[in-house]
Amino acid sequence: MKATYHKYTLQFKRPSGTSRGVMTDKETWFIILEQGGKKAIGECGLLRGLSIDDRSDYEEKLQWTCANIHLGENQLWDALIEFPSIQFGVEMAFQSLASENPFLLFPSEFTNHQKSIPINGLVWMGEESFMKQQIEEKLAAGFRCVKLKIGAIDFDAELQLLRFIREHFTLEQVEIRVDANGAFDTSLALYKITQLSEFKLHSIEQPIQKNNTDSMAELCKITPIPIALDEELIGVFSLEEKEALLQKIKPQYLILKPSFIGGFRGAKEWISLAEKYNIGWWITSALESNIGLNAIAQWAFIQHNLMPQGLGTGELYTNNFDCPLTVSKGQLWYVKDKDWKFDFETKNWN
Repeated sequence: MKATYHKYTLQFKRPSGTSRGVMTDKETWFIILEQGGKKAIGECGLLRGLSIDDRSDYEEKLQWTCANIHLGENQLWDALIEFPSIQFGVEMAFQSLASENPFLLFPSEFTNHQKSIPINGLVWMGEESFMKQQIEEKLAAGFRCVKLKIGAIDFDAELQLLRFIREHFTLEQVEIRVDANGAFDTSLALYKITQLSEFKLHSIEQPIQKNNTDSMAELCKITPIPIALDEELIGVFSLEEKEALLQKIKPQYLILKPSFIGGFRGAKEWISLAEKYNIGWWITSALESNIGLNAIAQWAFIQHNLMPQGLGTGELYTNNFDCPLTVSKGQLWYVKDKDWKFDFETKNWN
């Protein structure tokens, strides 16, 4: 077996804002496996400034992984415990190699175009007029669940945007999720969450910065809006640490991003604990290309979670890879007669 890695820089169609800043591009890395005339691919979805494996030795670890690919998926997963995005890339690549079609990893009613996956429409941070425009576009496109990034513009303006939605759409018509990306000061978090509760939100994602576990536990105990942990899960490696975190914080939801938490295997550990402690969960992409998004979507479908998933990021980039994934009326579909436009022989990496 031969393994190589390649860097690829995805270009956003328009700058995308979060409370941590505005992104115009996003690097990602691919692992290509070759064996017996077959080629396979996995994506290592590193996100600078957020991934726990955003380290100076990242590329060196990719080199080591490719040089030691003979160790196999399980040994490599253990050896790469501090590099969850590479764990995911290796896991995806081995699944791709084992499949008849390198992009058809988990055949199901989803990949047969018989069923779809409900997804949330993502509204990025920006000027109030830009956010309002995005909201109107998502609702007009048939989304029945929208997720707003909040915490970067004036809070009163964000409240006004939520008021705008609720003036036109009831709780039954549109589910609203918000994601603060840790933007709230711990001393003001409950006050802000209480104001947000007026708009009958489904949940608020990561209201305060990670590692403030005492404050987060207190918030989860008294919050008027269910709290979902996201960044809080990053860098928690062992099953024992994961269980201790959930026992302490007792969140209402978990948001699982395979690129951040050790791929499908890491996500399965969180799911087993969430179900043990009666915590809800859903699966979200982490700005991967369509290579990674495709794998996550196929795997998400076979988890049989009927909540809207966070898998609507495939159309963000100008230079993504054409694939069968298509969004229609708030649902992600796998359109069988749409082909992949990805050539293993074309080394158009950057």
